[in-house]
Amino acid sequence: MTAVNVAIIYYSATGTVHALAKAAAEGAEKAGATVRLRKVRETAPPQAVNSNPAWAQHLKDTADIEEVTLDDLSWADAVLFGTPTRFGNVASQLKAFIDTTGGLWQQGGLTGRVLSAFTASGTPHGGQESTILALSNTFYHWGGIIVPPGYTDPIQFRTGNPYGTSHVAGSGAPGEDVLAAARHQARRVVDVTTALKAGRRAA
Repeated sequence: MTAVNVAIIYYSATGTVHALAKAAAEGAEKAGATVRLRKVRETAPPQAVNSNPAWAQHLKDTADIEEVTLDDLSWADAVLFGTPTRFGNVASQLKAFIDTTGGLWQQGGLTGRVLSAFTASGTPHGGQESTILALSNTFYHWGGIIVPPGYTDPIQFRTGNPYGTSHVAGSGAPGEDVLAAARHQARRVVDVTTALKAGRRAA
């Protein structure tokens, strides 16, 4: 079997996207991939973080998770990015990391990566699809191969987002259907990446 390296890179303020990232890691590992779960650095000022007890607590709870570096992108055959919505767009913390990838991109170091995205918003129409589409703009520039979950599993008809797994954080923590969708999305990424690597090797 073709070995696949998957990086799951995310930003989470209060834990929702973190939960989706962990489920995606489980799905990728179950599909046989080697996985790196990486958070991006928190760039918000301490006074902003401390103004929200859940935000401050989540920062403490995830202190043991490694922060992403460019090496994680170089290592990965496939990357799943997770971000909460920020006015229908990517969180600045994740965007700050993406903005450091210019040198790697110029060297062709991001070409041909399999890429996918997941998100969460505070309300049902809080910009989930537009946030994933905004991330796709970066993927196009990188020359990536975008793999959405689509409607490729019955779970997608229950969670309802073919663009990428998403959750309404205002309704509480992600339930089992949403977590199952994240696992499915990651498995699909691994399956496509495995086939792509095998095809390249045979060419």
